[in-house]
Amino acid sequence: MDDELVAGRRPVEEAFTARREARRLLVTPQRRQPLERLVLHATNLRIPIVEVEGGTLTALAGFDGHQGIALVVAPRHWASLDDILARAIELDEPPFILVLDSLEDPQNVGTLMRSAEAAGVHGVVYPTRRQAPLSPAAIKASAGAVEHLLLCPVDDLPGALADLHGRGLRIAGAEAGAPMAVRDADLRGPLALVVGSEGQGIGPAVRRRCDVLMRIPMRGVVGSLNAAVAGSVLLFEALAQRGTAPGVPGTGGAAPAVSPAGAGTSDPPAPKRVRSSRSGRATAAGPDAAAAAPAARAADPASDAVAGDEGPELLPGDA
Repeated sequence: MDDELVAGRRPVEEAFTARREARRLLVTPQRRQPLERLVLHATNLRIPIVEVEGGTLTALAGFDGHQGIALVVAPRHWASLDDILARAIELDEPPFILVLDSLEDPQNVGTLMRSAEAAGVHGVVYPTRRQAPLSPAAIKASAGAVEHLLLCPVDDLPGALADLHGRGLRIAGAEAGAPMAVRDADLRGPLALVVGSEGQGIGPAVRRRCDVLMRIPMRGVVGSLNAAVAGSVLLFEALAQRGTAPGVPGTGGAAPAVSPAGAGTSDPPAPKRVRSSRSGRATAAGPDAAAAAPAARAADPASDAVAGDEGPELLPGDA
């Protein structure tokens, strides 16, 4: 399989935090000074540093928002439905899965994955065909959140939903014309939340697998929301409801007994979700994770002007 390119300051930081196997760091000479901390970190890890011109990096990444830095990493390890359900069991939480049905815009894919990680989903399921790929642009839009998610591409999305339903998950779909408002839907317990494509919404075969269809109430003149915005609203509505759901630790219930069918497979275990005391954001910590020492973050004048984009406090291996 081909190596993967992770472009942008924050995605590169998150790739280091997630301990992705790095091949080389690409950096533009004109931007190197504000990126020196990442360059030094790569040097400490004996990762080759290659200086490239901005136009070359744009051509490699496929977009111009790379901020002058990119990391070439080993191919990504894809998860299975069993891996996602195993993570929910590990965290003693009812399964919470985001399902993307044929989204076309990489920006929407990345933004939804960022919202999904922030909302604490256990994994993201999406089709291998008729879906925007997980490109460097999508990874950048996720602000590196994809490094801490279990991503499960499937050849048969309706079949995967039927499998999840058979394991005790309710399938909830977002549809503009649905009679039920999202606030009236019960999103607690084992749940797969389906967000449809920008133009067509949820496909007919996927729609038939949904146990409930819901809409976001609209009061303005505009009749619809961007797919990533709508999906994010639904994710955090589900999160708010699940905070009082039976089966959520701290509320007096026991997590539903949803068991992965593929227990005992040779795939490596999913990384355990841990919380930093500062941001509460989930990061990946494998069994071989070493203690990371605090290090001051260098200011990057070209960094995203979005609240919360300051990046992780620590990079593994910094001394």
